[in-house]
Amino acid sequence: MINEKNVKQFNEKCKAIFDEISKDVVGQKETVECTVIAMIAGGNVLLEGVPGVGKTRLVRTLGRVFNLPFSRIQFTPDLMPADVTGTNIIVKGENGESRFEFKPGPIFSNIVLADEINRATPKTQSALLEAMQEHTVTVMGVSRKLEDPFFVLATQNPIEQDGTYPLPEAQMDRFIFKLLVSYPNKAELKDIVNMTQITMEETANPVCSAEDLLEMRKTAKEVLVADEVADYALDLVIATQPGSEKPAAVAKKYCRYGASPRAAQALITAAKVRAIMNGRYNVSYNDLNELAVPVLRHRIKANFVAVTDHVTTDDIIHEIIRELSGKTGTSAAPAANNDQISEKTAKKGLFKK
Repeated sequence: MINEKNVKQFNEKCKAIFDEISKDVVGQKETVECTVIAMIAGGNVLLEGVPGVGKTRLVRTLGRVFNLPFSRIQFTPDLMPADVTGTNIIVKGENGESRFEFKPGPIFSNIVLADEINRATPKTQSALLEAMQEHTVTVMGVSRKLEDPFFVLATQNPIEQDGTYPLPEAQMDRFIFKLLVSYPNKAELKDIVNMTQITMEETANPVCSAEDLLEMRKTAKEVLVADEVADYALDLVIATQPGSEKPAAVAKKYCRYGASPRAAQALITAAKVRAIMNGRYNVSYNDLNELAVPVLRHRIKANFVAVTDHVTTDDIIHEIIRELSGKTGTSAAPAANNDQISEKTAKKGLFKK
């Protein structure tokens, strides 16, 4: 059962992780926080941004900080699925006999950086589907288990850029978050330039092992969720579905289809990590509101009306939060009172595990 000691240890470990990441990554506070939340929750992350904003550097730094085996796959149009998963090769034995032997691909690692994932063809992109969801790889009828913890941290360029392929919806749904990596401001850009004049190498130190990460994940699962907070999370997801029993008005107008059940799972799981990261024993409305955009933005498909009205999926999600917050009497903006769901109330809730 979660207690004060667990929360304190969790917070100390998180502080050490963020301190080390800040040695190599300037700014991008929200992106860094959400990526760490996803790793503790056990989810995959998609980072989208133009080249040169630090997406790859962040992932490399995470590999150092978590002290986990790390592999990088540079996705290109000619990359084949076997280049990702591995393949059987013919080898000669001592007596001259031939046999098949499996040669593992770079997917067999704890942290996999899928760099510029949308520059590969859909056939190669789909090679990651099984690994991302089931943590297994099947080659020629034989399934092999990937070692936990396992994460795919993928980077992609905006789809408007040349030479990119849109990711299939089934694969997008397997990312717990889609994070938009923006340009740094002038002060951050100055720090980046000064830092790279000294060294281009990462300097962060390992502060968290695989065992520590799995223990943090176990602790986060014990965080409580009150019934009314859980219902609000489900309502957020259902409201994105234009054909559901309770669609939001904005979804009926602008959504072609909404978020899947995986979105509800991701929202609750990530909110538990955010809650304990902020020193609380239970999930609040504010946790759900803060994480709704990165959880839902890649799971909603806008229709043609939204395109012509210049309405983005982020706009749709913000409007849904405003609509539901008005019905529940909570604030759509971050507010202290939204975090004050008592432990006594939370103990009546669901989704404990």
